[in-house]
Amino acid sequence: MKKRKVLWLLPAGLLLLVLLLFLFLWKGLGLFADTENMLLSYMECIESEDYEKMYGMLTKASRETISKEEFTERNQNIYQGIEARNIEIKIKEKKDEGLQTVLVYETSMDTAAGLLQFENQAVFTREIGEGCGLEWEHSLIFPNLGREDKVQVTTIPAQRGQILDRNGQVLAGAGTVSQVGVVPGELDGQRDLEFEKLGELLEMSVEEIETKLGAAWVKDDSFVPLKMLEKIDEIDLLFYSQEEAIEKRNLRQELLELPGVMLSDTETRVYPLKEAASHLTGYIQDVTAEDLEEREGEGYHAGSKIGKSGLESLYEKELKGKDGCKITITNSQGTEKEVLAYQVKEDGQDITLTIDAGLQRKLYEKFKEDESCHVAMNPKTGEVLALVSTPSYDANDFIFGLSQQQWDALNEDEQQPMLNRFRNTWCPGSSFKPIIGAIGVSAGKLDPNADLGMEGLQWQKDQTWGGYYVTTLHEYSTANLVNALIYSDNIYFAKAALQIGADTLKTSLEGLGFGARVPFDIWMTESQYSNSGEFDTEVQLADSGYGQGQMLANPLHLACLYTAFLNNGDVIKPSLLYTEDPQAETWISQAFSPEAVQAVSEGLLQVIEDPNGTGAGCRMDAVRLAGKTGTAEIKDTVDDVNGTELGWLAVYTPEESPENSLLLVSMVEDVKERGGSGYVVGLEREILEEIYAGE
Repeated sequence: MKKRKVLWLLPAGLLLLVLLLFLFLWKGLGLFADTENMLLSYMECIESEDYEKMYGMLTKASRETISKEEFTERNQNIYQGIEARNIEIKIKEKKDEGLQTVLVYETSMDTAAGLLQFENQAVFTREIGEGCGLEWEHSLIFPNLGREDKVQVTTIPAQRGQILDRNGQVLAGAGTVSQVGVVPGELDGQRDLEFEKLGELLEMSVEEIETKLGAAWVKDDSFVPLKMLEKIDEIDLLFYSQEEAIEKRNLRQELLELPGVMLSDTETRVYPLKEAASHLTGYIQDVTAEDLEEREGEGYHAGSKIGKSGLESLYEKELKGKDGCKITITNSQGTEKEVLAYQVKEDGQDITLTIDAGLQRKLYEKFKEDESCHVAMNPKTGEVLALVSTPSYDANDFIFGLSQQQWDALNEDEQQPMLNRFRNTWCPGSSFKPIIGAIGVSAGKLDPNADLGMEGLQWQKDQTWGGYYVTTLHEYSTANLVNALIYSDNIYFAKAALQIGADTLKTSLEGLGFGARVPFDIWMTESQYSNSGEFDTEVQLADSGYGQGQMLANPLHLACLYTAFLNNGDVIKPSLLYTEDPQAETWISQAFSPEAVQAVSEGLLQVIEDPNGTGAGCRMDAVRLAGKTGTAEIKDTVDDVNGTELGWLAVYTPEESPENSLLLVSMVEDVKERGGSGYVVGLEREILEEIYAGE
């Protein structure tokens, strides 16, 4: 019996021994480790940036060759530097080789240079007492990456698109400027005095100069850029006044006389029309942290430029383009070993506008000393030919580097050169009378031939108006629509507004776009007829009839309304993007009746051609003109005698072909004591002479 019992115990002991050996191999050697899932887990840690967990998955032998800090820095710098995301791997082959398992896999990931795909292999080793771990090699990141190699990301900047006028003239684009800089090793011993002089010339503080020279990369033989200046050749100086030319020559001469100072040509964004078009073009600047956060995923990075105002901002998406990118492996000598990924740059689109740079410049130069705004358009096609605001600023200053002193001067200037006046609304005064007349006739509330009675130079409806009277400047006979336009009779149009009535006038003005946005690429302030949206009193209604009261009109909106007098009552939609064969697009169909268009058009023609017309100063032999002047009173109260006046002139060519048709609307502030609207007429006449008589 004992012998049989021993025979049964021996197999049990062997079984226990096998079990213990199995457990030892399971734990100590990791014979049955799931290497595929280990590799997947390792790769998932890259996107979650769990480099500590990745390091813990390495073999003990690997961890002895690289510290956790070195491992983390190496992986983090590379994967974050290339902007690795959406990492996916696919196991293609598994090979067991004794205590090692080799996994051949394919990796794909999105990077700053687009999709990156490659085949690689990972080796897992079973270590006694340690289990199964991943063998670390730098090639685990990229197959050809060696210990001393680096992964380099190079941005290939896209060329920003140009903004061009209708004739291809550059309004914003690449140009050459003078870069003023210092070579530190060539400075003399009197650095403080030199920096003080340099700061005065460049409008920079000594602290700003010292900060730039103190950058970590600066060496004795480095050229340290300080500020960009307009590049001026001798031929360019011919376009400046003698005083300006001398000033620009002296500045360069004084800079070059300072030890260590150099001028170098460099390419950057420039605005050739300078102040004449800066409110239109706007400008670009470096992206801010806020920009990068708001536009994440749109291809911006530190050092990118972005449109900050005007058309640069409006067409940012089209102008910007898309930077190219190259990810390479380079050796310790900086030699390129392999291109991992390459994304071709996409230059920005050029934007060609309907704007005529010559007309834009003419309007600016003529009115640059005034606080004014101007709209020029082709009233038959809707093409906007000029948008001018004066005084202005030079958009190039934002590229060259605007000093705090310059910025403060712009913002503290009482004339507000940073204010874009053509986007604002203004009291239109008598320039609005043609619109009131056209509304009245179209609504059947005003007979254009009826005599509303000449009341002298002041009038009130009845005694309920108290001491308030509507006043006008000229007496004449037969107060019909045409004569009222010729003499710009406030009383006639006050009566007309009362005949039209508050409800009809309100409905008509809303139908003409008041309270709504003008359909135009550039956002314009909405025109209004009342602060409350109602004509609250009879006096307000009467005053609105001649463009006063609480009436405010945007200059472009007003110009669009005038197009109805050349297009059979249709208001034409304004356009800004140039096409070879422009076709007029109607904004408001049949805004005015044929009878209204005929009556008002005749009146506007006589405003210029009749010697008594308020716009007679614009009459020319070279071209037939029609239009309307306006002088708007801006005052705090009815009795205010210290208020100012706005001068208006809307003038157009009624008989010109669609290709040459022109409509100008100008508004000048503070024309009181300067001739009122007559001041505007005089200057605009000079421009029209240059355009027509000059030809």
